[in-house]
This record gives sequence, C-alpha cells and structure tokens, in this order.
Amino acid sequence: MNAAILGMGAQKEKLDAKIAELKALLSGGPAEPAVTPEAAPQKRRRISAAGRRAIAEAQRKRWAASKKAAQPSAPKAAAKPKRRLSAAGRRAIIAATKKRWAAVRAAKAATASSQ
Repeated sequence: MNAAILGMGAQKEKLDAKIAELKALLSGGPAEPAVTPEAAPQKRRRISAAGRRAIAEAQRKRWAASKKAAQPSAPKAAAKPKRRLSAAGRRAIIAATKKRWAAVRAAKAATASSQ
C-alpha cells in the first residue's frame, strides 16, 4: 500500500508540473511548477542546565548502584603467595632441555650422514 501511495504521489507531481507548463503557455508567462507546501522542520528542544544536572546525578546514582552490586560481598581470602621455581627444579629443566636438543642434533646428523 505504501509503495502504491508513493508511486501515485510521484505521478501527481509530474502531472502538476505539466499542468503548470501548459498554463504558462496559455498565459504567456514563465513556466513555474506548482509548489507543494512542505512541513517546516520541527525545532529541536533544548534542555536546561538544571535538567542536565538532574539527569547526570541520576546516572551517577545508577552507576554507583551497579558497581556496588558487582563487588563481591565477602572480602577475598588471603591470596596465595606466588609460586617460585627452586634452583634444583630449574637445573632439572635445563638438563632435560639440553638432552632433548642433543637428541635432535644427533638425529639430524644421522640423517645427513646416511644420505
């Protein structure tokens, strides 16, 4: 329905323009298309400074309430101390890494010599 209304409105505008041309030819004056009155754009409403302050204060209250609800009700238990690697553990990891790389190098050397 809306499309039909828009299509007929466009046809009406074309017909109005043609009628204006023909009238201008009869009277001998300049051809001016019929002007359709358009609705004046509405003026934007302004908000007072007091209104802006009231809105800002209400928003701050909402944020405070949401942040308060998001916080855990009970304080956290004492955090566990960060775990540290012992010197012996570090040495074991280094030795294992060196052993793995030695095996990779040995395998690479064996494939190179067999070719």
